[in-house]
Amino acid sequence: MSETPNIEDESFAAIDPRSLFPDVRGTHPPRILILYGSLRDRSFSRFAAEEAGRILTRFGADVRVFDPRGLPQTDTVEEVHPKVTELRDLVVWCEGMVWSSPERHGAMTSIMKSQIDWIPLSLGSVRPTQGKTLAVMQVCGGSQSFNTVNQLRILGRWMRLLTVPNQSSVAKAWDEFDEAGRMKPSPYYNRIVDVMEELVKFTLLTRDIKDHLVDRYSERVESHAALSARVNQSTAVG
Repeated sequence: MSETPNIEDESFAAIDPRSLFPDVRGTHPPRILILYGSLRDRSFSRFAAEEAGRILTRFGADVRVFDPRGLPQTDTVEEVHPKVTELRDLVVWCEGMVWSSPERHGAMTSIMKSQIDWIPLSLGSVRPTQGKTLAVMQVCGGSQSFNTVNQLRILGRWMRLLTVPNQSSVAKAWDEFDEAGRMKPSPYYNRIVDVMEELVKFTLLTRDIKDHLVDRYSERVESHAALSARVNQSTAVG
């Protein structure tokens, strides 16, 4: 059995926002939610997601992984379904996300897409994804491809997430994990470390100013018009 990567060495020292970014408020560890796109018992996208979670934890993040088992297809149940509520609560809780999907027929899986489809652009006055960070990953059964991560980037942009530039695509994933589901040392593993480190850094840099980053002129115009209409209506009634 191949040796698994050693996440205890000094290169994995937890990122201290006070030393990296003196102006960043280090109020709490970055809150990261991980989604993966397969229900198989030996799921390589889940293995990659769990490996990413270990790395993020070593970098000082607070990590939670959503289990998609039991999540219904979109629009088949009411939004109060326990798994839907669990997913949406986690999305509101987090400050950044990792999406890890297999590539199937040149695209992300339906399991991955269904999770994203259950996440609305708004929940009342709360926009659960807007301005938060995102890292995208995929695993391939054969040669390396970037179809899935490219699709995930499109979805991330649509959800108004700040997707980090780096990404991970693991070719021949069946050969990159040992029997225990741990990833073997390789350039693929090193890339996942790079992506997670970048995600933590971007999250620390943007989480306290995300509302400012996504503030839009067109939305301010709409808000001003709505407020003016309410004031005029109130005046007319009075």
